[in-house]
Amino acid sequence: MATIKEDVIEIIDDLFMEDISDMMDEDLFDAGVLDSMGTVELVIELENKFDIKIPVSDMGRDDWNTGDKIVAGVEALKHA
Repeated sequence: MATIKEDVIEIIDDLFMEDISDMMDEDLFDAGVLDSMGTVELVIELENKFDIKIPVSDMGRDDWNTGDKIVAGVEALKHA
């Protein structure tokens, strides 16, 4: 069974053809992995995969801009 971290890495790789496993603390917007449309796609995939609802208020660029922050956000919502 995959961990949340492994699943997040796989989702980002599937959506954006980018393996972020070695850049989990790097800003994904600055790295060119995420943009506003990509963020929408990512939210939809995360909500479907983990059966969570990500509030729009939680989606500030600085809140979910690294792999580590995305994983932490998903974990927090899964255990809320």
